[in-house]
Amino acid sequence: LHTVCQSAHCPNIGECWQRRTATVMILGNTCTRNCRYCSVPSGKPGTLDPEEPQHVAEAIQRMGLRHAVITSVTRDDLADGGTGHFAETVRWVRILNPDTTVEVLTPDFNGNCEQICTVAETEPEVFGHNIETVGRLYPVLRGCRYSYHIALQVLKTVSDLGLPSIVKSAIMVGHGETQDEVKQTLEDLLEVGCEAVNIGQYLRPTQRQREVVGYVHPEQFELYEELAYQLGFRFALAGPFVRSSYRSEEIMSAPFVRERMVAARRG
Repeated sequence: LHTVCQSAHCPNIGECWQRRTATVMILGNTCTRNCRYCSVPSGKPGTLDPEEPQHVAEAIQRMGLRHAVITSVTRDDLADGGTGHFAETVRWVRILNPDTTVEVLTPDFNGNCEQICTVAETEPEVFGHNIETVGRLYPVLRGCRYSYHIALQVLKTVSDLGLPSIVKSAIMVGHGETQDEVKQTLEDLLEVGCEAVNIGQYLRPTQRQREVVGYVHPEQFELYEELAYQLGFRFALAGPFVRSSYRSEEIMSAPFVRERMVAARRG
């Protein structure tokens, strides 16, 4: 069992695990991409473990997680991008952990609508895909082959399905972006149907990743959170140590989420 908490050297690992939340990483521990901010190993992945979906569900059961976040490395080497495996994992978690809420945090699947829908149609309580940074810096951090607009398209595809899942994204700051660029990114996310957003400080995981360009003052994070709500987000969390799945279970207590879940059960 891999967790992004460990593989990405997250600073909040102790706090989240104590709160009985964790982010499980499936499809192995080797990514086919090599983003400049990420410490997850990059290279040629091995074969998939067909029993991983069941084992993940069993591990979540043993740990007694109230809210499970399922993410993965990017697997550009697989014909379906690993989406069948992703969906099967969600299904197994539902079977063995009927009271555990599920959040998925997916790669972009190269914008393939069919693959995105394969995961979305398992109807996790939260469907997340991280925009990561502002449009100007996307080629610097993720490489010229990968597009800011594809990331937005992932979120739009899920939103357009009209499922009860909350559509969520996250942004790192500290790479040299301006406040106006952050605002524009928030507006872009809202336009494609994103409802929840996390904003956090980029911290260099190891010496192999890109250096921090600047540290954002805590007061600015408060302003970013206020801005997100003013623009129309229904849930926002911003702070120096905020990550995409940090305190992720809190969204399940938001009034609009409870109302949606009740409506979905009635439907």
